[in-house]
Amino acid sequence: MKSYQPPTSGRQGKLRLDFNENTVGCSGRVIEKLKEVLTRDLLTIYPEYIESVQELSTFFGVRENEFLLTNGTDEAIQRVIHTYVDSEDEVVILRPSYAMYEFYAELAGVRIIQVDYLSDLSFPEEELLKNLSKKTKAVFISNPNNPTGTLASKTIVEKILKAVPHAIVFVDEAYFEFCGETVLSWIGDYSNLVVSRTFSKAYGLAALRLGCLFSNHVNMSYLQKAQSPYSVNWIATICAREAISDVEYVNQYVSESLKAKEVLVNGLKELNLQTFPTHANFVLVKYGSRVSELCGFLRDQGILVRDRSKDLPGCFRITMGSQEQTQTILVAIAEFVKREPC
Repeated sequence: MKSYQPPTSGRQGKLRLDFNENTVGCSGRVIEKLKEVLTRDLLTIYPEYIESVQELSTFFGVRENEFLLTNGTDEAIQRVIHTYVDSEDEVVILRPSYAMYEFYAELAGVRIIQVDYLSDLSFPEEELLKNLSKKTKAVFISNPNNPTGTLASKTIVEKILKAVPHAIVFVDEAYFEFCGETVLSWIGDYSNLVVSRTFSKAYGLAALRLGCLFSNHVNMSYLQKAQSPYSVNWIATICAREAISDVEYVNQYVSESLKAKEVLVNGLKELNLQTFPTHANFVLVKYGSRVSELCGFLRDQGILVRDRSKDLPGCFRITMGSQEQTQTILVAIAEFVKREPC
């Protein structure tokens, strides 16, 4: 098993378009609440989650017993695998996709079935369904998918749910705010559906590591058994409650990111660079054999992007921020292309 080592060092002070984070900062209300919390004695107390669970479950439109706070989406993935999958079972994941699905499946020693996205990076519906069997105990779908931006329609998700009623279907909606597509309302209809959300993207709270896991109350009772009682940072839950109270701020940030995405795609088209359809807050770009040189050039300019050429030859990924940030990276890419045509 290879260790996962994300390139996270030396990022402060640079234009961070590599990790799909919020690039302009969280709501000012969150900062004020954080200052208030840090001036009191709350750091001496073990976490208490009752009020946070009440507020957040209401915000998401679910019952309190259909909702679980997690230490980022990573813990949500780990909880599902530890709860439902044994070493002789199979886990089906798509490739390429979020690395932690494979990471935690490997850690659990289960058999991993990988299904590749199609050449145009559209969802491989037929191939995925072919790979489902009685041994399948979990299917992981990032929707929209990272790093491709691919969105599996509700029709496809429903087919998968019905094909493996004996297996958990984990739908990771980390980029929900940017696409608006969700199956969260289905958790009462499908006993094998689990949905996750995060505060690391649109809400700008990546450093606080807070995620949410949703399913019917029976699944939640099992998943809670497998969770450490204090795995979630209490300060994170307090900040999340403040973040959801500022809906206008989040909506404005999402709107700006979507406008910036349109600017970026059009700008890259003018540079004769191929982009793939995306429903998230990032764009996957195909540059060619010199993509790593381009990423290095941008890094030297203080602009960070994600080189994805190991699993998608010739490709790199750009996180969407503001329109101003988008213009900055377009100018830099144009300069490199002028010097070193792809």
